[in-house]
Amino acid sequence: MKYHSGPTVLYSALIVLTSTLVIGCAIPMVPYRAVYEDPVNYVRLEVDDSVLPEWPPSAHAHPKTMRVEDVARILGGISVKEHRIWLQKWLQGEAPLMPAFRPEELALLSQQIAEAFALARPDERVTFYLSQPQTSVKRIITSGGVYLHGTELHFILGNWQIVYGIPTYGMIYDRRYPMRPTAAKGFYLFFDPGEATITQRHSLWDTLLANTNDELVIDLTKTVSGPIASLAGR
Repeated sequence: MKYHSGPTVLYSALIVLTSTLVIGCAIPMVPYRAVYEDPVNYVRLEVDDSVLPEWPPSAHAHPKTMRVEDVARILGGISVKEHRIWLQKWLQGEAPLMPAFRPEELALLSQQIAEAFALARPDERVTFYLSQPQTSVKRIITSGGVYLHGTELHFILGNWQIVYGIPTYGMIYDRRYPMRPTAAKGFYLFFDPGEATITQRHSLWDTLLANTNDELVIDLTKTVSGPIASLAGR
């Protein structure tokens, strides 16, 4: 019997090799529960792997009831400032503070995040994804996550008004991983009132990459009106 090692065998070998590489490099999908979704936006509950069952203090303060107006007040107090190097500052001056969310985004997120907090389990966090389609292959995205821990609200902005080009091949990361940046984070986060912001420690590397303020920790006892007992966590 003769065996032919022609193009068919070579093609089959390439398929096997490609499949092996794809399987080996695949990033696992983060489990989630949908709270709200439309063709361009969503709010989800994702499993937070930093919460350890054997360490109860790591559990988040979910489920938790928050008024929509309180969530709106907090989200509306978050601003973003573009990071500029010294030459940009010399030519353009300091970047202005910009609201993290447009009015229509704020209205959507306030309602849906309040609902998500009421549904979230102690090992989940709320993630959000907002997009503005520009062309069939480009969109402007803002995405991130938020969770409650005790009387602290943690807000992480993964992307802010980033132009994302949909790849012709490979995985689309922006919708699958809303808390992961699709480009270097060139912005700082601020909250008003500033006295409600809890200062965090950062590495030198984070400082050089302008990542020192991509997460806000907000003391809810200094922002939410009315009795704070209902916001007290574990």
